[in-house]
Amino acid sequence: MVRYVALISGGIDSPVAAHLMLGRGVELVMVHFDNRPFTDDVEVEKVRELITRLREIHGDMPAYLVPHGETAQLAVARGAPRRLGCVLCRRMMFRVAAAIARKEGAAGIVTGESLGQVASQTLANIRAETSALEGFPGIRPLIGIDKQEIVSIARDIGTYEISTSSGLCCTIVPSKPSVAARDAEVEEAESTLDMKELVDAAVGGAERW
Repeated sequence: MVRYVALISGGIDSPVAAHLMLGRGVELVMVHFDNRPFTDDVEVEKVRELITRLREIHGDMPAYLVPHGETAQLAVARGAPRRLGCVLCRRMMFRVAAAIARKEGAAGIVTGESLGQVASQTLANIRAETSALEGFPGIRPLIGIDKQEIVSIARDIGTYEISTSSGLCCTIVPSKPSVAARDAEVEEAESTLDMKELVDAAVGGAERW
């Protein structure tokens, strides 16, 4: 059976993306990036509930809770242009996901992007983020699906109520995020960060759920 790493947050989209892939008979390794202190404990519990719900539907699957807020997010916030924060955050997630994919023998990385919904999901930013997948194919089951259809699927599978329950969203999102990040500025921003150290810290600190 083909195995993929799937990124999951407490939002509506990523659990639906995972559900659609699981419905195609693939195996998923779920990965959540713990953004505390820029979010709260409630958000982490939401993700735990979402994974539990997916396990109820599709059977057991491995999952990781990866430290992100106290490592990568903090480093990005201190050392990079604020408007690039969302793109750099996403690229860091992709690098860590790629490291976990190698560890787990996965063939690709599943994400919940639906084009244009948030700053990191414009076509230009998705392109700028993709190189951080380090050669792994990025699987985006929702890329062209209307938001209302995604919500409908979430309601059908019982994840919508969990995703929309109370929880603190990321508090470090810039007020004016870049919607068209350029490769040169992304590379310059990342040159100020020790990417290997940040990835190693995230993978080494990951908790198996």
